[in-house]
Parts: sequence; structure tokens; C-alpha cells
Amino acid sequence: MEPYPYGYRPTHHAAEILGGFERFETHPDEKVRIAGRLVAHRGHGKAGFGHVLDETGRIQVYSREDALGPPAYGLWGELDLGDFVGVEGPVFRTKTGEITVKAERLVLLAKSMRPLPEKFHGLKDVEVRSRQRYVDLVANPEVRAVFRSRSRIISAMRRFLEGRGFLEVETPILQPIYGGAFARPFVTRHNVLDIDLYLRISFELYLKRLLVGGFERVFEIGRDFRNEGMDRSHNPEFTQMEAYQAYADYQEMMELTESMVEFIAREVFGTCELPFGGRTLNWKAPWPRLSLFGLLREHAGADLSGGDAAQALEGCRRAGLPVGQEWDYGRAVDELFSARVQPLLVQPCFVLDYPKDLSPLAKERRGAPHLVERFEAFAGGMELANSFSEQNDPQAQQQAFRRQAELREAGNLEAQPEDRDFLRALEYGMPPAGGLGLGVDRLAMLLTDQHTIREVVLFPHLRPERDLDDTEAADGPAAE
Repeated sequence: MEPYPYGYRPTHHAAEILGGFERFETHPDEKVRIAGRLVAHRGHGKAGFGHVLDETGRIQVYSREDALGPPAYGLWGELDLGDFVGVEGPVFRTKTGEITVKAERLVLLAKSMRPLPEKFHGLKDVEVRSRQRYVDLVANPEVRAVFRSRSRIISAMRRFLEGRGFLEVETPILQPIYGGAFARPFVTRHNVLDIDLYLRISFELYLKRLLVGGFERVFEIGRDFRNEGMDRSHNPEFTQMEAYQAYADYQEMMELTESMVEFIAREVFGTCELPFGGRTLNWKAPWPRLSLFGLLREHAGADLSGGDAAQALEGCRRAGLPVGQEWDYGRAVDELFSARVQPLLVQPCFVLDYPKDLSPLAKERRGAPHLVERFEAFAGGMELANSFSEQNDPQAQQQAFRRQAELREAGNLEAQPEDRDFLRALEYGMPPAGGLGLGVDRLAMLLTDQHTIREVVLFPHLRPERDLDDTEAADGPAAE
């Protein structure tokens, strides 16, 4: 027998049969063809029952020797849990009331060579679940539900933006100059051009070039790569949405952000009130607008609004933070905020007006030149989104790049490099604009009540397995 045949054409999925059984009651001779993984298997002499799991759920199969014939029924007895099978036959309801497919034809579609996790305990080890997602998805149906929700979240995001007149575009992943964020890049080599290229850390500078070119509303959903640490909310490869709107500022981008997330919550989950970490988050717009420095006064007891670096550094020391020699005013404010305020921001909200040091691509705040017009959105104690009134003055942008160069020379490896082509683009004129970057993985975490980024990324990055061999890859730790 060929244990790995070339194909099979099912006519129905499990959910379709279970949800439409009335049709089969009125058409008892109609036959279905299903395909999936055998996840339960028991025999009683010349008859047996099993369950087949497909993408939509599981359905019972009834097998009898007189219906299948001795050779095929012999195959039924040889099947193992995890085997992929095709079953054809009519649908009926058993005496216990379970909707069942009566097997009149049975085909082995793929032999499973490793045992699945023990069905009553499932796959619980977090690292094994992340490393062997293919087993996790079989063992834990709720995991499949999370990733279906993630897909619908992205689809709803795309529909919302297109409904607002945004054009979806694609920008380079390999870039000769990385920019748009404070991060260390991954470096690779282009052999033909004989140059180093960088995996992008942001889409920003390329999307803003498109505003120069005449597009007024653009967005991109894609991967960014940052050569940094990993924790519950960080993965070196992550999904981001960035949108740029001509003739807007950060106030308008706040409305765009809150309206978009409310739309996504309603479209995907049917409500704006969703659980996260034992609390209920309310995503209904409008969200509160909060002052960064007002929050620091309230929760850290420090008035740092004046732009005094020494005062900000002293506030960090009083809070017990390990102040680095390279910290400037902006870094001190950011570190103190992250330690003392951010964990308290549970309900969705916007935090406004950040130090200029932190935002070299943003315009100065009107009336406060040491600040910029920037907001970050928070929920569940995490940063969700970041937005500016975008800098479109080429001279001011060049000065900001020069300041970044000074920081780099002083040892800040995350300072942003000067992009001279972007400066040239600004010299042709870029309209006033608002920009938004939103972490898709974090939004999926918040809306599906998941508490590490691993739970919403199908294949998160992990340390390499040690001493992996062909006999221990799955059936050892996966069965624990």
C-alpha cells in the first residue's frame, strides 16, 4: 500500500456536516467525502469508531467490516493516531445522538511516524509549543482559534484603511540605509552589487517618499526586523502596520487609530469590550488623551516638563533606575515613564508630547520647541502604536540627523543614520502629514487575551535546540 498518495478531493468539512445535518436526514443516500487527521480510534471486533479532525473541527466515523470489506477494514485496524485518512460514506446519527459518517470507503493519505501528545494532557510545555507549532496546532484547538482571529484582525484593518481612502503599497525589505526607528539592524551582503544591505527596521522613510511623489494616503502591513532582545512583547521579526496621511497631524492620527481598533474589535469579535489579563478592556472611541509629563508628576513624583537633563537624570536615580552615562534628557524621561507609568496604562489611551531627543523624524510641538507632536497608544500596560506630526522641513530634518550622528559617535548604536536620499526627497517638497505605526502582533495579543508575543506569532524565534536528532525531535518532550 502507498502510505503517501498524491491527492484526495474531499466534498465536505466536519463543521459543514455537523451544522447542516438536516439535509442529510432528508437525503439519507447522499454520501460525503471527508479528509483529516485521525485523533481517536477504537474498535469492537467487526466494528469500530474514530474521530477525524480537519481544519474546521472533528467528526465521528463509524467503520464496519461488512461495509468496508475485509481489506479496508484491516487497514482500519492498522491505523495509528495522527494518520491522515480519507473517508467516504453516508451521514447518520447514532443512538447516542452523535452525527457520524459511515465509512464505505477508507483511504490512507499520510502515515504519521511520530506519536501525538497524550490526548488528556495535551502539549503544555511553552518552549516545545513554540518550537513545534505544527504539533501545538493539532493538540490545542484554542491555538488555532487565536491564529484565525489574528488573520481576521489583519483583514479588518486592511478593509478599514481602504475604506478611508488609503492605498496599500510595498516598500523594500532590503535597504541600503536603515531608518525610521531606534534599533540595531540585521546586516546581509549583496554579492553582485558588492554592498551591505540591512533588513528594514521600519517602513517610514520609504512611505514618506511616496507622499513626496503625490500619493496622499498610503499604508503597508509587513515585517520589520530589529536585532534586539526577546521578551513577552518583543520578537526580532515582527509585523507592523504603518500609515501616512497628507495634510493631517498627530491629532487626526489619534482619531484614525482609535476608530480603526474599534472597527476591528466589532468586526472580528462583535464587541468593543474584550477580556485581557483578568480585566475587560473597552476599545470604544474616543480614548483618553493623557499628558506624558502629567503622568510622570502623578505616578513618579517628578516634574520633568522643562527640558532639564540633570533634573530628569536625578528623577531616574531617585526612582532606583540604573542611569547610563549616555542617557540624555529624552532617554531619562523615557526610562522613567517605562518603569513607573507604562505598567499602569491598562485601558486604551493616548499619551501625548514627547521629548525632541526621542523623535528625530517628528515636528516640534507648537509652543514647546523641546518637545515634539507625538503620541503613543497604550493598552494592557503595553505600547501599541506610535505617531507623529511628520517633519517635512528638510533643513530641520538634516539638523536632527546630525544630532543622531553625534549620538552614534558617542556610542549610541541605535541612533538613526542620515539618509541623504530622503533629505533630497524632502527638498522637492513633502506635504504636512501625520504618520502612524501600529504593532500588529501586540494588537492581536490584546484582542485575543494572549500574554506573550509567542502566542500570536506562528513561528517565533528561539535559541537553537541542542543535540537534536531524528529520534527526539518531537516524541520526547512533546509527550511530557
